[in-house]
Amino acid sequence: MTNGPTGARDVVVVGGGVAGLSAAVFTARNGLDTLVVDPGESILRRNARLENFPGFPLGVDPRRLLDLLGEQAAEAGADRLDARVTRIETIDPGDDAADGARFVVETDADERDGAVRARYVVAATKNEVGYLETLDGVGILDRGKSYVDADERGRTGVDGLYAAGRLAEKPHQAAVCAGHGAEVGVTILEDDDALFYHDWVAPEGYFTDRGRDVPPGCEEVNADERREREAAALDAIPERFAEPHPDPQETHPSLEE
Repeated sequence: MTNGPTGARDVVVVGGGVAGLSAAVFTARNGLDTLVVDPGESILRRNARLENFPGFPLGVDPRRLLDLLGEQAAEAGADRLDARVTRIETIDPGDDAADGARFVVETDADERDGAVRARYVVAATKNEVGYLETLDGVGILDRGKSYVDADERGRTGVDGLYAAGRLAEKPHQAAVCAGHGAEVGVTILEDDDALFYHDWVAPEGYFTDRGRDVPPGCEEVNADERREREAAALDAIPERFAEPHPDPQETHPSLEE
């Protein structure tokens, strides 16, 4: 798979909110070549303070949270394309797709970067569904706002297409949508026949000293490595939170002049 913004990818995530970024963290950490396509318009940016997200007892600037999630996805190996997805088409199974791609994902950056082929697509765009309308088998639900018909794990009626977060009718809560995005990421790993994915960094000997192999997705680290990782995290936290977020506070579009 290519490492640039275009070409063939294992996973294309449409939407860079908490659901999409969480899904990208899980797929990328397990080695799937993952691209997040997003124009930077997550509705969470309109929130003045996010005060019910786990791990932040005094609340957190939602734009800071999105930045941190984006950084985490990048650290996991995911790439990002600042663009809007305009259409997704399925690839005819009879076509020669040596890369295993099921979809062609077109964006408004296509003139510059070209379309992206993908084996899996995660739709995580809150209530935006226009780019899915040309796909046969996608159930679009109209409940005043648009949603995608999906099971609890995010699977839709199209093989390889998943819906995550608010678009999959999850409650309008950042923590819930982040959790569902992670669940969709793990579902893709399961559907891809990946080995069991635990994503647990254990102390040295936790498994091996009991005569067990380290499970897929896990790793053992010695005391020095653990301290190095902790020191890096402790250095990063003050830097990330030293100043207020530089972006201006957003509001509802209807209130903008």
